[in-house]
Amino acid sequence: MKNNKLIAEFMGLEFRNGDFFIPKTSRGYIGGDWLFPSELQYHTSWDWLMPVVQKIEDGLDPHGIIDNALGSREIEGVYDACVTLIKAYNNE
Repeated sequence: MKNNKLIAEFMGLEFRNGDFFIPKTSRGYIGGDWLFPSELQYHTSWDWLMPVVQKIEDGLDPHGIIDNALGSREIEGVYDACVTLIKAYNNE
């Protein structure tokens, strides 16, 4: 759950009063609805995770970590790679 919150914040979702507000313009999310952190599905849904992969590939992954993880075709590995890269990005 902590890593899902990390990803949500990386994707620009706004955290308010224990809920994430999902803007209507966000691709791949429930437009305009509030979701509790426990409802975030980055760790189980390719529909949720692939926009994260796209954002990372657009400039945060010069070493191809995401591409290697995608080669496994397992969501757990791709999710873990995303979390690792986001943490590294946040620490810079």
